[in-house]
Amino acid sequence: MWLLVVPLLAGCGTAPPKRAADVGPIVAADPPVTIYVIKRSWHTDIGFEAADLHPPLATLRPALPEAQYLLFGFGDKHYLMTRANSFQGMVGAVWPGDGLVLVTGLEGTPEQAFGVNGVARLRVSAAEARRLEEFVWNTLATENGVATALAPGPYGGSLYYESTLRYSGLHTCNTWTAEGLKTAGLPIHSFGVEFSGQVWRQVARLKVAAPGAQDAAPEAGAAHP
Repeated sequence: MWLLVVPLLAGCGTAPPKRAADVGPIVAADPPVTIYVIKRSWHTDIGFEAADLHPPLATLRPALPEAQYLLFGFGDKHYLMTRANSFQGMVGAVWPGDGLVLVTGLEGTPEQAFGVNGVARLRVSAAEARRLEEFVWNTLATENGVATALAPGPYGGSLYYESTLRYSGLHTCNTWTAEGLKTAGLPIHSFGVEFSGQVWRQVARLKVAAPGAQDAAPEAGAAHP
């Protein structure tokens, strides 16, 4: 059973190393921000409206200039780059290896891409959103303070970036998502979180109503894997 789950988790480490990330001054009166948690079957992403981002994470926007939303997800580099489906590839995804970050740009709303049931909108303070931006930025490998795309992603409007983290079967994309939300200051636990359902059940307690969600496209046939 575990071998059936492994390749799904690989698509989805350790905590990010401490690295300075200047996200700019935070003013007490700064308005709340909506962040997004996306559930793609066994995988979860963290998302932002592109216009809400601050440097340094905002420096990724020119790479996907048409995107109104940017989603970030962590996974196993070898598995994602090779799409390994052999027995050796599945077993290899259990062991620690280099990580990769998939950045997905959306021109429409997340609900239009993934369906209302696959999207949680969370209203957070400006400070919480900035801490989450910093967490995501610290996951990206940089050179001279610049993060450069490694390769095109698996579908249009997506890019792979090198990661500072290592992936393992016990520290998956879902662990990463939970860590990010916890680092932001939300009441989320990350220890022992490996599966998307473990993230989703916690997020459901925080989920706020999505304005205009009734206008979103239906979940079936919506989108990216």
